[in-house]
Amino acid sequence: MLTERQLFYNHIAQTTEEPIGLEIVKAEGIYMIDKDEKQYIDLISGVSVSNIGHRHPKVVEAVKKQVDKYMHLMVYGEYIQSPQVKYAELFLEQLPAKFDNIYFVNSGSEANEGALKLAKRYTGKSEIVSFNNAYHGSTAGVLSVLGNEYFKSAFRPLVPGVSFIDFNDETQLNAITKKTAAVIIEPVQAEAGIIIPENNFLQKLRKRCDEVGALLIFDEIQTGFGRTGSLFAFKTYNVEPDIFTIAKGMGGGMPIGAFVASKRIMSVFKDNPILGHITTFGGHPVSAAAALASLNVLINENIISGVNKKGKLFRKLLVHNKIKSIRGVGLFLAVELENYTQIRKLLDRTIINGLVFDWFIFCDNHFRISPPLNITTNEINDACNIILRSLDEI
Repeated sequence: MLTERQLFYNHIAQTTEEPIGLEIVKAEGIYMIDKDEKQYIDLISGVSVSNIGHRHPKVVEAVKKQVDKYMHLMVYGEYIQSPQVKYAELFLEQLPAKFDNIYFVNSGSEANEGALKLAKRYTGKSEIVSFNNAYHGSTAGVLSVLGNEYFKSAFRPLVPGVSFIDFNDETQLNAITKKTAAVIIEPVQAEAGIIIPENNFLQKLRKRCDEVGALLIFDEIQTGFGRTGSLFAFKTYNVEPDIFTIAKGMGGGMPIGAFVASKRIMSVFKDNPILGHITTFGGHPVSAAAALASLNVLINENIISGVNKKGKLFRKLLVHNKIKSIRGVGLFLAVELENYTQIRKLLDRTIINGLVFDWFIFCDNHFRISPPLNITTNEINDACNIILRSLDEI
């Protein structure tokens, strides 16, 4: 009989030549545990998914309760489903009044696909402006607004009418014109290596969009749900988009996403054509119940208020001659080493020492720190000690 490891390599589609290959059998809090009962500190959080840790007991309880009531019922938007409605109520209460409509989907890529469709339908325009080194997902539509040619050239032709400018370069904002339906941007560029906005760039972008009648879409899929020290990065930087997208940290570990706008904007999906956007599993009741529990934890356990302090502690403790710089915001950090070879050696070593981190798609000499937001001070100390010891050992 084949082992699960053999089955993994034989039958599970791979996208790299060297998968990390950890065989995790349990996860709890900030820890993952393998089949040999070895424990690993998780500084990835499933790429900013497990913002309140693995298997938070309130999320687990909500999932079990919902499974006992019902699971899938009907294509999204036709039946009144309690987990969706209750989530929408609590979620929208946390936002400026202009955001009063949410469209549930399954993932971040689908959320961005829906947001781009919505912007085109609402404005009647077709041109989109995105940013170099932006990442918005891997499906064909959002691959068109991904800002790195290497990762999309093999899949052309893609959606036409997309142009790219540089993040933080206000001199290029004139590329946004009256023909532009929307500008899509990560308020903090993630896969570029945690690039934060400078010199009021987001405010200037907002102003330019207003001048030409373009909608502004914020991709908050990685920055959302407390990662930057506010519930959303648009609150951190005090700039309101017209549409924003969410996923990852939304579901407490369950798959769910959404795009959010005003009812005025969202209502254009009702006609010309009818069913302007549909999804079979969007807002799945079990995922929505998990998302509601997760949001309640973030709000009621006052987790987000401690994020910036914890981020500063990582910066304070991670001092080593191999570390060239640390940049980022909140618990969304990029640590610079010499090159990718050193990053890979460090990852191999930290795994041996009981810690897992990740690198960035478009920035291979930095590694990512994005732990669960409820990581404790003692756990941060433990994590940093493992990283520093591993740096000494490579």
